[in-house]
Amino acid sequence: MSTSAAREELLGDLLAASHLITLEQLPGLVARHAARAGWPDVLIYLADLQQQMLHLLTERGPRAMYGPARQVRADRPAELRVEGTVAGRAFQLGTIVPANAAGGGQWWVPLVNGTERMGVLRVEAPTDPALPRDLRNLASLVALLLVSKRGTSDTYSRLVRRRDMNVAAEMEWRLMPPRTFATDRVLISAVMEPAYEVSGDVFDYGITGDTVHLAIFDAMGHDTAAGLTANLALAACRNHRRQRSGMLRTAAAVEHALATQFDNSRYATGILADLNLTSGALRWTSCGHPAPVIIRGGRTALSLYCPPSTPLGTDLEPSPSLCHDQLEPGDRLLLYTDGITEARNPEGQEFGLDRFTDFLIRRHSDGLPLPETLRRLIRRHLDYHHGRLDDDATVLLVEWHGPTPYHRDQVEALAGLPSPSHHPID
Repeated sequence: MSTSAAREELLGDLLAASHLITLEQLPGLVARHAARAGWPDVLIYLADLQQQMLHLLTERGPRAMYGPARQVRADRPAELRVEGTVAGRAFQLGTIVPANAAGGGQWWVPLVNGTERMGVLRVEAPTDPALPRDLRNLASLVALLLVSKRGTSDTYSRLVRRRDMNVAAEMEWRLMPPRTFATDRVLISAVMEPAYEVSGDVFDYGITGDTVHLAIFDAMGHDTAAGLTANLALAACRNHRRQRSGMLRTAAAVEHALATQFDNSRYATGILADLNLTSGALRWTSCGHPAPVIIRGGRTALSLYCPPSTPLGTDLEPSPSLCHDQLEPGDRLLLYTDGITEARNPEGQEFGLDRFTDFLIRRHSDGLPLPETLRRLIRRHLDYHHGRLDDDATVLLVEWHGPTPYHRDQVEALAGLPSPSHHPID
């Protein structure tokens, strides 16, 4: 059997064998089938929740809870840093890279589900013309298998957490859509901190035909009650949006759900928005929330305006207004919570809207994948606050390509996907 045929058979065999296994059994299953196709060593590394470390997935499960990393073997480190490692470079840039400068023999391959970054594979494989395509296909299948198993696996959650998580954060991370999503006309990416103590921030998006529905909520407080408020707001929003209620009726339904449940004692600010992918028309409403910002041409930040209304759950006037704006091709729409702009560092200085947008404008020309730009933004935000945030900080960023679709290479580079058409060399 030819090498190409063996690799194609590998994918089918892996898929067939995956139905009755647990997440812990996946590394061994992948390694055994890959060896038969001429890849004698395949390792799976998963990124932690904050995307600072890459952790080895083994059949023995994760290391002891939050203890020192266990070295499985000298050549198989239990964890690797995203910053300053070759594996981390593959993760950050979404490119297949050789494991050492000599090239050939061992490769780091981005592990991506759709456009959601999950980690990297380390694959031992000889160089040949079909290798980029075959490595990408293997990584794509492994990512799909991971996603199919992680929802019922505590092992996955333990592996990607570096410390204990509070109850509110437990609720919210289970509710969130993937942090990155793309089609041929739009790319959506989000970040949320403090990852293990987030309480009142939630974001959402969904697509119906040519419309992208967007939402972000910021519930009052920093406790479990804030998490319950945010979860109820998001659930009510999704429920009425899926009933085709219209934006203002959906906002009114969220208002009613919060006011009824909490007797006007809890509230949430929020933005609801619809973006037409064909025309770039943006309809949105603000419920006591900071207005969205558009970054245009990679160099100008434009704040949108809508008549102010009160937060949801207060049962006060004025009611939200429906506002309209027009995006231009290449615009980046930013929805964010005030924990990004208004939180103060120990010296009493705000991070501020200007610092927030200036970072994104300066990084626009770097050519980094959009999820990596946001990862670096939140790292910068944490550094500014000396690693401690007193308020949730969330950013939901949407880039609209325009009425014509992205070229495949464009959207893959923007999302951080390894190209199957280029050889994996620097």
